[in-house]
Amino acid sequence: MRKKFAVIGHPIEHSRSPELHHAFAAKMGIELDYQKRLAAQDGFDASIDAFFADQGQGLNVTVPFKEQAFARCDVVTERAKIAQAVNTLWYQDGLLHGDNTDGQGLVAAITALAWPLHNARVLILGAGGATRGVIYPLFQAGVAQICIANRTYARALHLQQDILQHYPDLALDISEIAALSGHYDLVINATSASLSGAALQLPAALRFDYAYEMAYGKDSDFLALARQRQVPASDGFSMLVGQAIEAFEIWHGCRPELQDFLDASPHNP
Repeated sequence: MRKKFAVIGHPIEHSRSPELHHAFAAKMGIELDYQKRLAAQDGFDASIDAFFADQGQGLNVTVPFKEQAFARCDVVTERAKIAQAVNTLWYQDGLLHGDNTDGQGLVAAITALAWPLHNARVLILGAGGATRGVIYPLFQAGVAQICIANRTYARALHLQQDILQHYPDLALDISEIAALSGHYDLVINATSASLSGAALQLPAALRFDYAYEMAYGKDSDFLALARQRQVPASDGFSMLVGQAIEAFEIWHGCRPELQDFLDASPHNP
């Protein structure tokens, strides 16, 4: 019988995780069944309990359940602990384990683009869960400094204080988006603007060499600005593939090659 895996969320129809994991499995010679699993907003716990009780092997978790998944775990990785969110679940020795592969997926994507991370100054737009999940892996990859910029300073300050409480040596700065200036090697858009269609305006005094949009599948103000400034840019499909590869390796002990599964996005300049 094929091993059962799934991605759980609300909504879930947009997810491309099943096609990715089935493609990985075909490449690696593994048989599996990976499905989308819709859970009610208040039904996450019941849904994952039913999945694992029915011989499920592993779950990916997407919005809005990553924080709930973190709270349910008996054991979490260091990067999941920092993120306070989990996107990959599995049982081991009777305990529910959780990891957050988003940040490592982003690092893999940027590395595949051959953009420099070592000693880089990185600006992340947005102070939500998406930002929290990538900070630690970026520092692990050799980034020298990260600035978190948010529309509201208080939210960025809360995130900075929370992380520095546990890791005081990290070079983690904050700013309001409207007050940004100076030069960064890389700007990462982790705001919800690209998903919601809200306008995202960056100051003219802000300069950067590369631009990465975490959202994927459609154009955005952020990518349009990169084109206008003739800055190399990418949407987030490569990050999606990268985080899926990390989860696949956790579950199966083998690792597909990222480059084998990247497709050209029409939204990349």
